[in-house]
Parts: sequence; structure tokens; C-alpha cells
Amino acid sequence: MGCVSTAAHVRGSQVLGNIPTAIAEGNIAGKIVGEELRVPTMHDRIWKMLDNSNAFIALPSGIGTLEEIFQIIS
Repeated sequence: MGCVSTAAHVRGSQVLGNIPTAIAEGNIAGKIVGEELRVPTMHDRIWKMLDNSNAFIALPSGIGTLEEIFQIIS
């Protein structure tokens, strides 16, 4: 995801990093490009993604990614 968001940002696209506060404060996410929006929980993160997005790109990952895809589809 970092490579995709960095490439989009460098080419002039608006990038919004939507990250739970616990992950942001734990310095787990790495470098954030564009605007950063901190939310209290993962559930809030998904709702904010729905509110702030026109499209979604899902890259191969784990169970959490599948959960987010299914929540967005439903």
C-alpha cells in the first residue's frame, strides 16, 4: 500500500491515510504520505474509508483485507 499511495501522491493525486490511533502512535504504519486521518477503531476506519472514497483498490494481503473488502461490498 505504501508504494501505491506514494506513487499516487508523487503524481499529484490526493492521498488520505486513514489509520487507527493505536497503530499511528505505535509507529507501526511507517511513513505517511498526503493527509493523515486518525480514527479511534478499525471499525471507524472502514466507515471513514466509505465516506471519503470514490473507489477502492485491494492488494493481496491477509484476513483483515478480506474483512474490509466484504464490509465495503455489503
